[in-house]
Amino acid sequence: MTGPGATLFVVTSIFAMAGALMTISSRRPLRAAIGLLVHIVSLSAMFLTLNAHLLAALQLLVYAGAIVVLFVFVIMLIGPAAEIGPMEGRLASRTLGIALTIVVVLAVSTSVAYFDAPWQAVSDEFGTVEGLGMAIYKQALVPFEIISITLLVAIVGAIAVARSRTE
Repeated sequence: MTGPGATLFVVTSIFAMAGALMTISSRRPLRAAIGLLVHIVSLSAMFLTLNAHLLAALQLLVYAGAIVVLFVFVIMLIGPAAEIGPMEGRLASRTLGIALTIVVVLAVSTSVAYFDAPWQAVSDEFGTVEGLGMAIYKQALVPFEIISITLLVAIVGAIAVARSRTE
């Protein structure tokens, strides 16, 4: 990736980082949801720069169109002006978070630095509907079905809990 594609990738990654930082650092939930939306749209643009058009569309439809809307709906139910209260042991949690971030960055950077295998060309089916369908339904059918059964059980459990509270 060279030229405008690389520039767009860098710009969208900067916006993704800014959205992620806004999400985790905002004291107001509505601002955190807006930061999440910025992050999701930036990730979708990054998928576009990688020629994964289907993943970009799914990112926008599923996450920006459904999950963020659900979060905003819940935030409006609890009150948009609600603030996050002071956390107990805030210094310890921040220190642990920073330490874990450093460990992950070091692990990823050393694995990339010592990666000797040659890069392979991406097939023409990468990022298309057919390519994704073949990957899900031929190579990962069992994990896909396990996830769908788990989500079904979670939905039934949520309905059972909601019905027991209303009675």
